Amino acid sequence: MPHDGSAGDGLSQAVTAEAGVADSGAPPRPESPVSIRALTFAGAALAVLYVPDASSDDLRSVDTAGCALAEYGLPERLALSGGSPAARAFRASQPVWLTPAALASFPEGSPAPPRARTSLGALPLDAEGRRLGCLVVVGAGENGFEAEQQRFLERYADAVAGVLATAGGGPPPAPLTSALRRMRVGSFVLVPETGVIDADETLRELIGIEPDEFDGKADSLLAHALPEDLHALMSVLEPSAQPFGRRELDFRVRCPTGEMRWLSLRCRVAAGADDRPEQVLGVVTATSVLHRGTDDVSRIQWLTVALDEATTVRDVSHVVVTALREPLSADRVALAELQHERLQVTLLDPPQPAAWPQTWRLQWRSEWLDAPLSALPSLQMALRDGRMDLWPTGTALEPGLDGIGPGGLAVLPLPAKGRVAGVCLIGWDRPHEFVPEERTLLTATASLAGQALTRAHAYDTEQELATMLQRSLLPRRLPELPGGIAVARYLPARRGLQVGGDWYDVIALSEDRVALVIGDVQGHSAAAATIMGQMRTAVRAYAVEGHPPDVVVSHANRLLVGMETDLFATCCYAELDMDEGDVLFVRAGHVSPLLRHPDGSTEEVEVEGGLPLGISMEAEFPMTAMALAPGTMLALVTDGLIEAADLSLDEGMRRTRATLAAADPSDPGRVADDLLGDFGRREDDVALLLLRYDGMKTRPIRSGWLVWRLPDAVMHARRFTARTLRRWKVEEAIDPVLLVVSELVTNALMHTQGPVRLDLILRGDRVRVCVSDSSPRAPAKPVIVDWESTGGRGLLLVEAMSESFGTVPVAGGKQVCSEIAVPRREPASVGAEPGARRGTDHDVS
Repeated sequence: MPHDGSAGDGLSQAVTAEAGVADSGAPPRPESPVSIRALTFAGAALAVLYVPDASSDDLRSVDTAGCALAEYGLPERLALSGGSPAARAFRASQPVWLTPAALASFPEGSPAPPRARTSLGALPLDAEGRRLGCLVVVGAGENGFEAEQQRFLERYADAVAGVLATAGGGPPPAPLTSALRRMRVGSFVLVPETGVIDADETLRELIGIEPDEFDGKADSLLAHALPEDLHALMSVLEPSAQPFGRRELDFRVRCPTGEMRWLSLRCRVAAGADDRPEQVLGVVTATSVLHRGTDDVSRIQWLTVALDEATTVRDVSHVVVTALREPLSADRVALAELQHERLQVTLLDPPQPAAWPQTWRLQWRSEWLDAPLSALPSLQMALRDGRMDLWPTGTALEPGLDGIGPGGLAVLPLPAKGRVAGVCLIGWDRPHEFVPEERTLLTATASLAGQALTRAHAYDTEQELATMLQRSLLPRRLPELPGGIAVARYLPARRGLQVGGDWYDVIALSEDRVALVIGDVQGHSAAAATIMGQMRTAVRAYAVEGHPPDVVVSHANRLLVGMETDLFATCCYAELDMDEGDVLFVRAGHVSPLLRHPDGSTEEVEVEGGLPLGISMEAEFPMTAMALAPGTMLALVTDGLIEAADLSLDEGMRRTRATLAAADPSDPGRVADDLLGDFGRREDDVALLLLRYDGMKTRPIRSGWLVWRLPDAVMHARRFTARTLRRWKVEEAIDPVLLVVSELVTNALMHTQGPVRLDLILRGDRVRVCVSDSSPRAPAKPVIVDWESTGGRGLLLVEAMSESFGTVPVAGGKQVCSEIAVPRREPASVGAEPGARRGTDHDVS
């Protein structure tokens, strides 16, 4: 921006463009150039948009804002391979900022003829990985563009790139003006003598005024400002009482909806021939925070707003340090809570241990000092009195405080609710004289900071409890899966108690089957978290019982309906066969799962859906089957990731799919982090579950037999087993396998009713024997078996012969499984008969 006291060339041009302001005080024309006003305050007299020319290797100008292109002699075309600032910025995708002195070394693509007070900036326009062009801005400042101006112009360039990216083929009409509207930069021209103001459409939207309700008077705009800010706003807009130049102010307005909005105003005054203020030209932008001013009133106003927005103890500490260290030119600032007569430091500035006294370095416990207050008697007495102490240079202090402020030390107790909540220490290295203005600032800061610190401590305590509750309800770790890798992420909502109803789980059903589940209970409260914990436990219990996916979800639905709660839940359940890659999906009101195929393409799985859980006892949940190829990545998400107040569900799903397609599947954890991004918006909690399906390294061989309930059923089971093992060429394992089959089939036939099934599975050097029956009761091993017992030794023998042995529930009963290692085949001995094999003459009758 031009320096105070001079409107600058850009301002003169902007004011000249406002030809609608007449001596009679009539309102300016509504078509006043918004871009000229905004660029003036960014220190730019001219902005030129260059885009690549498809028919040549050039950049061509397609739009300008500000003065005429010929006034600064900028060419309409620039060679992409040339040495102009625009071409360099375009090729490197980095902005180029040139002061008048630096611009002299760039004869190509610069203003012609060269001017002593002309600076230039070239900003690349990139969006979605594409180079769309370059924005060139020309300023009239002697020292180039200031840092704040550069930040604004870089935001402007991003907005221009966004306009070009959404236009499709070719530049849209007036992209420079459209970008300013996208940034929500409003502008106005005020005639102080008459109070008539020309406010553009964006400014009216920011304040909350409908077009047909605006009468062109400044009072109509001021009526929306908060009464507390009205006096400061009037002083800025009445230039007769102050010298001309730049003025800045942050103020608040109350919109018709009741929303309070912070706005930032910047204006300049244009004087007439008699040096009287003729026009006030200004721009207004929306801002989320109040900027710090240089006077004490502005500092306290900024501190009040900043502390009101600070939520954690660390946030409060940063605000206090920011409010004190720079205005007081302090060398050290320490903020500490007082908890149970112990001093717990929450923030040090500077944070390096070497910047603090030797005693503090020795007392470093975890991150910063945590010491009893009795170790610092001088500080203890100051806090007991509750009054600010200013200790000048030369004050004798104990070793714990000596060295913090050799040139002066301020001890600032932070009172709250009748007690001292903490203390702030401000130290100087050189002799420092305390002036009344500093005492006023310190006193006001102490009262505000003490209350904010107490509130933040209570918030941190609540969040710690909420975090402990959330962690106790979610899986501590995910199981290691054969043939795949699963990762999960969870982020709580950033509003209210940071505990919610999103959950996820990975359930190993067997060595080759796994269930993935993700869900979302309505609400963000302890009640939602409690229901979430119950639902996760119920789904896991129903799944490990061996029920198919639709039955698992149906049972969970009936459970939630029976709880008689007002909350409902959504859920997506997937059961995956790690051997074959077959997956069964069930969806209960939840967002659809996503797939990333090995070729990088993505797909939103069309899973037939049912009602959310807890709505109807009779709800049905159909299953959808599909097959996954090795290398496929399955993503289950909650709606907090893909939907927000400013993000539609379709657009959120599109962005998520694009991120998933661009991610590197070799690192699923990195993929999950990429999907979350920085996630600045977080109105809802977010759960994310990813599984990369790789497939089994060794594919199993299977064979099954339905055992007939006949007197010789065991014999037929043994013969089937012997034939199968010979076909698989693992005759070495026939003896132990036949023993296990005999015992397990005999037990199933004797102690259960209904069908019995025998399954044999060969994977690598292991043979797995599984016998399924209709009884849910696990076989009981005898406690004592003496030499006179006629039975009870079978299960003991099976367990002794097996590498692993156990029972798992399945739908309609149980499955008893035994794994037996296949002995290594001995090399054929010399002299052995050709064709002789072991295990070919077993008695299987």
